[in-house]
Amino acid sequence: MNTPDVMWALGRRYMGWPTRWLTRPRIYGAERVPTTGGAVYAMNHLHWIDVPLVGIASPRTVHFVAKAEAANHRIVGGFVRAHGTIAVRRGQGDRDAVRMMRASARAGEIVGLFVEGTRQKERPGEAQPGAAMVALQEDVPVIPIAIYGTQFWKIGNFAQCSVAFGEPLRFEGLPKGGRGYKEATAEIERRINLLFDWLAEVHADGLEPPL
Repeated sequence: MNTPDVMWALGRRYMGWPTRWLTRPRIYGAERVPTTGGAVYAMNHLHWIDVPLVGIASPRTVHFVAKAEAANHRIVGGFVRAHGTIAVRRGQGDRDAVRMMRASARAGEIVGLFVEGTRQKERPGEAQPGAAMVALQEDVPVIPIAIYGTQFWKIGNFAQCSVAFGEPLRFEGLPKGGRGYKEATAEIERRINLLFDWLAEVHADGLEPPL
């Protein structure tokens, strides 16, 4: 077991129960995640709590892609990196981060990307091509994931949150270049929005599925 797996095993204990208590999560479709092999999680992003929420929902270790400021922070940076986090410099083409994402997927790991590149306020925003690029270049599936409820969550108002894993997407036949990335990204964005809207309906209906 490597360092990120050890850290995640520990984290599911000391961070798992507080996250579950604070978000009362509803988790759908986790069985759709392949048990082995590289893959990309393509997720929307509404709140910082999305990270531990997806962490407890995922059946496998996630190598999240995070802004370099967090991964290199002088106090928490080492802790963040120990979980397998891939640091990316936002606002510029970070070839080192791309290489690390591709290497992780090639090595059979799960790469976790918040596809908008930054937090949104109310619902999923425009997806960026990172997830599609890694998937096409390394021939691994993309699992679209919608996170709902965290847009309402805050200290003192612990709104119930949900995570829905979609069917894995494969993009055989698409070119490994700009046109292929654009087509794949549009489909990833569409799937995330479909899952997000479905979760909104679930919350409105007040359903209580098993966790």
